Formats: sequence, structure tokens, C-alpha cells
Amino acid sequence: MSKKLLITEKPSVAMEFAKALKTNAVRKNGYLESEEWIITWCVGHLVTMSYPEKYDEKLKQWRLDTLPFIPNEWKYEIIPAVKNQFDIVESLLQREDVEEIYNAGDSGREGEYIQRLVFMMAKPNPKAKMKRVWIDSQTEEEIIRGIKEARDLSEYDSLSDSAYLRAKEDYLIGINFSRLLSITQGRRVAKEANLERASISVGRVMTCVLGMIVEREREIRNFVKTKYYKIVGEFGEEQNSFQAEWKVTENSKMYQSPKLYNETGFKKEEEAKEFILSLAGKEAKVSEVKKSKQKENAPLLFNLAELQNECTKRFKIKPDETLEIIQNLYEKKLVTYPRTDARVLSTAVAKEISKNLNGIAKGFHDEEIQGYMKKMIEEKYSTNLVKTKYVNDSKITDHYAIIPTGQGYENYDKLPDLQKQIYKVIVKRFLSIFYPPAEFNKISVTIMVENEVFNTSGKVCVKQGYLEILKPKNVENKKEEKTSEKQEDTEKTDLVSTQTPENNLDILNTLKKGQNLPVVNYRTKDAETSPPTRYNSGSIILAMENAGKLIEDEELREQIKGAGIGTSATRAEIIKKLEKIKYLEINTKTQIITPTNYGEIIYDVIATSMKDLLNPKLTASWEKGLDMVAKKEIPPSEFMRKIRKLH
Repeated sequence: MSKKLLITEKPSVAMEFAKALKTNAVRKNGYLESEEWIITWCVGHLVTMSYPEKYDEKLKQWRLDTLPFIPNEWKYEIIPAVKNQFDIVESLLQREDVEEIYNAGDSGREGEYIQRLVFMMAKPNPKAKMKRVWIDSQTEEEIIRGIKEARDLSEYDSLSDSAYLRAKEDYLIGINFSRLLSITQGRRVAKEANLERASISVGRVMTCVLGMIVEREREIRNFVKTKYYKIVGEFGEEQNSFQAEWKVTENSKMYQSPKLYNETGFKKEEEAKEFILSLAGKEAKVSEVKKSKQKENAPLLFNLAELQNECTKRFKIKPDETLEIIQNLYEKKLVTYPRTDARVLSTAVAKEISKNLNGIAKGFHDEEIQGYMKKMIEEKYSTNLVKTKYVNDSKITDHYAIIPTGQGYENYDKLPDLQKQIYKVIVKRFLSIFYPPAEFNKISVTIMVENEVFNTSGKVCVKQGYLEILKPKNVENKKEEKTSEKQEDTEKTDLVSTQTPENNLDILNTLKKGQNLPVVNYRTKDAETSPPTRYNSGSIILAMENAGKLIEDEELREQIKGAGIGTSATRAEIIKKLEKIKYLEINTKTQIITPTNYGEIIYDVIATSMKDLLNPKLTASWEKGLDMVAKKEIPPSEFMRKIRKLH
């Protein structure tokens, strides 16, 4: 009787496939077998690329005259620690009774690569049809759908091509540049770092990330704070007053004055006080009152980078810990595929979204979440997402955003507390998109004192909408989230913020254009410029995802739009590696990243010899090239030609 062979990424996933297929399969050594199905698994990578010495024993020694090393034919080998499982998979692939082979590896580029290496080394039964299972969650219905709709493996050849090229690219850069720098600069590094010897580790992505972190640190270190002085006016009756800040305009007597530090402040306190004296006795009049209503929709759904950043801020955990937890939630059927760059849903999923909502309503016995679900039902909030910003097929490549499946609750109670909390974060973000927008009343007021302008504004939330679920982040979190290169102002006294207290908003609400106002007083307010914020282990992931935006050349930035450095599947591992080889340190309490002295020495060596490797332009353009190979926009040979040219 003919058999179908299915290969998954790991044993636990194989069990889920067996359960979904209701095979009643018998457990054997390294696989499961029933009348119709054989289900086996990899255990991560079973095959790896061979080191240079496997091509030629002489290449074991690092020497300049053997560089660059670029093989014409690539060699691969079985990883010794997992040879036993490879042998099992190989024997199953070659069985004469196997007529269909299903690649059910992880649904992404790296998952494709793992299984293609096995197929390349194992040489499956040539008579067997090769198929690819591509799923978005590990629920039974999704597994069944994935097998039923499995496509011919050849349809994923371009994805496989890009996976092979990515590995070759990283291998060549790692081997050649690490050896070159270690040979030519190793002694210098060892001397500066006070070490006996030093080998320099270079990588396509990790070197660029090291550059981002060192450059940010040096910008902070070299930053000189500049103090300046703002002018605040207090207007109205003393018991019923409000504050407004002065800003220079073309009609101001201070327009283009050398005494100003910027448009809102003076270089010297005494000059600010002189300006205040010049306002004495002058009439204050309301010149403009703008009232508006603002609506704010819930943010887009989580992709992996956004979720890693959120978990770093909330729970102070590293990105690789977040990925491990989300992977576990995925394998427990609670959430959809984690290694995704998309923050939206596909049209097809959006049309079936009531299944996810019904599953949460019936199965997730959490009082807070059930309260939100109850309100959705009572208020009859729309679940028709198709024409909203949360659905966009053009912004999805391999997988849609991370959302709860509405299933797997039999596994929830056994989860550790942190995993439960992270699951709730995902559920809340998901439910928030069905809630109405938050609504705000905003008032902007302009006061004229002769030709001098003072501005204030107030904003108050009148309808919480989605904020009922996603409470506003506190100021501390907002500070951590800043990754802008721009200098920002910090004041010693409280600013009149846009979140003016409701009673202040009431005062502003009574003002009329043309109205004269008593002046309570004017005063100076200390302000100073501040350096950019250090990356934390979450914000660096977002910076890597958006690295294309750091490119100054507008034309090139547009060409590689959407390209980051690394992928959602690899970014956390890059940070982990940089920490492991002691190029950077991560504070366990705050997750703030700083380069080590050793990391800065390495940075300087690369900056003086191979500066391009530190530039996001090069790395992001490579990532874009791999994406183009996967989409069949360029042939693999063209990409490989560019790699060879670089060396």
C-alpha cells in the first residue's frame, strides 16, 4: 500500500499533525506510522555548510594568500549531533512505498532552507510527488487545510533559492572578512583590549547592528547639553488662569535676533528677563480660538518586531525570550505564526474573523477579556474589517499579523504567568481593532501681547473607545520608545502639555476671539537640549526592521523601501550573538544596550578598513535583493554575481 510521508520541524509539531490527521499512528524510532501516513521530523538544522578545511586541509590555517575563499561548488555535511535523526529521515524519504512527500517545515525562508538541505542530501524517492504545506497556525482546521491545499514543492523554489543565497552570503562575509581582519588587525585589537590574542568576528547583519549601537553611544557621549530659557505667560483671573508659551514670529521684535537660542527661547536668562520687562503693562488679547474634534483609531496589530519591543518595555525581557514564548503559544495553538513582518490581516482571514472572536468568547475564561467581549456584543461593534486599515493584502508576504486563534485554551492554564500575560497583550491588541476610535476635544488658543504671540492648547478624551482596552502608555515608556536622532527639549518645570487638565480646558473653552485678558505674570522657564536615547533590546529590533529609513540617499531609500536588516526570524538571535561575543552589554533590569570597550575597538577597526559593512545601506539592499529573488524579480545568478564582486 502506498504511503504519504510528512516532515515537520520538530517532534512536538509532528504530534499535532498526527492528532489533526487522526491517524492513530504507532510511535517508532524517530517517526510515527499508520496505514496511510508516515510522520517524521527534523530537530532544527540537520545539515550545515562545510568549513573551508573540508575543501582543502590547507585552508584550516588563516592566511592572506588563501583569501578570498569562494567555492565554485558548495559542500554540505550532516551535523554529527543529529546524524541519527537525519539517517531516519533519509531512509523514510527513500522508501519505495512513499508516493507523496509533504514538506511541513516552518512556514518561512529558514524553515524552507532546513528541509531543502535534507532533501538535497537524502535524495528522496524520485517517483514521489513533493508538496509544500504552508500554514498560519497550528490549529487542527489550519493543519487540515494546509495539507489539503498543499502545493507542488517547485512553487517554492524561488523562496528556496533566496534561502540558499542568504546562507552563502553570510558564510562568505563571515569567513572572508573575519579572517582578513583577524590576520591584519588581530594584534592591534589584542593590544588595545589587553588580550593575549583576538579574533575578529564579522557578520553581514551583526556588524551593521554593532555600528548602530556604537554610533548612538558616541553621539550620547559627545553630546553637550545646551541650556536656554523659555517665556511663559499666565493669563486670566488669578484663581481662574491658564499658562501659554511665547514663540517668535515674523512680527515679533525678537525675529531673527542673535539673542535667541531657537524660536521658543533665549540663550541667556537675563536677556529673557529683559524681554519680559518689555511686555509690562501691555494688553493681552485672544487673537484666535480653534476648536476641533479628533478621532484616533486603535494601532495596527502586532508583528514580531512590535511585539518584541512591547514585551521589552512591559516585562523587561530580551527579544529572543519573547520569540521563544510566542513560539510556544503558537505550538499550543493559541496564536498564529510568530515570525511575521506584517501588521495587518489578509482579506480571506478578515472574512472569517468571527471564528477567532467566538473562540475567545466561549473558551477564554478571563474576567477582564470577557468584559471587553461582552461590551462588543452589547454595543454591537462591527466585526467587518475588510475595508479598514487592518486589512491589506499588499502588505502581507508570507504571513499576516500575530493574532489569537480563539483555540488552544486547554493549554492556557498550564502556562507560566509571564506567557499568560503576553498572550493577554496579544488578545487586547486584537480586540482593540473592533472598538470605536477614541475621541478628543481639542482647543488651540493664540494670545497676542502687542506683536508677541503666546500659544496654548488643551486636549481631553471625551470617548475612550479602544483606549478602554489599551490604556495610554505612561510617560516613562514613551521616553524609552524614542529612537529619533533628533535632539529633544527637557524642562525642569512642567510644560503646558496638550493633555491639559479638564478644568484648564474648561477655562480655554470660555475664551472668545478679540477678548482682552488680564495678565497674572510672565516668567522664564529653564529648558535644555537632550541627547538621543540609548537603544534597549526591544527598540533595536524596531530600528533593525526600519533600517532602510536611516539611509540618506532618497533614491536608494525608495528602492529598498520596506527592507530592514535581518529578518523577523533572525534579529533576536543577532542581538544574542553580539552579547555572547562581548561586543555589547544588556542591562538585565532595564534592557538598555551599551557597547563594551571591546565592541568599540572592533567597530573602529571595521570603520577604518571596511566601513561599508557598518552601513545599513549595504545590508538592507542585500535583504531587498534576497526578497527580489524570492519574488522571482531577479535570477539567483545575478545576486550571486554581486556577492562575488564584493569579495
